[in-house]
Amino acid sequence: MAHIHKEFLIDNSPENVWDALREVGAVHRRMVPGFVTDTRMEADTRIVTFANGVVVHELIVDIDEDARRVAYAVVGGSLAPKRHHASMQVFDATEGRSRFVWTTDVTPDELAGSISEMVEQGAHVMQDTLKATPVTPAPTDR
Repeated sequence: MAHIHKEFLIDNSPENVWDALREVGAVHRRMVPGFVTDTRMEADTRIVTFANGVVVHELIVDIDEDARRVAYAVVGGSLAPKRHHASMQVFDATEGRSRFVWTTDVTPDELAGSISEMVEQGAHVMQDTLKATPVTPAPTDR
């Protein structure tokens, strides 16, 4: 079983990064726009369409609010691993930044290269997308 581990910093607070990550049905808007072109939910399965045409069906295994962790497994689509399990987790880092950890285990080993490349590309898009702190609406006077 191949193991892919990617760790990187995001110039945004863990709370803001977690807010985007936990919205599992909005990956194409909140996390990696352009890299993922569409995401839709069917019960507990996320259908993800990538810009390169790959479509995967990901079973959302867990959304852990306390640990700020999402776990998922590819269970169908055009990428057909024998086994696939991944998790993404957000940690506190220094100076209001977040440490993002993305771990994937996959068989057959031959898929590791292409999945690793997609993880690398996704990480870069994620860093760019999430680096700016979201603007909060100004309170309205009543």
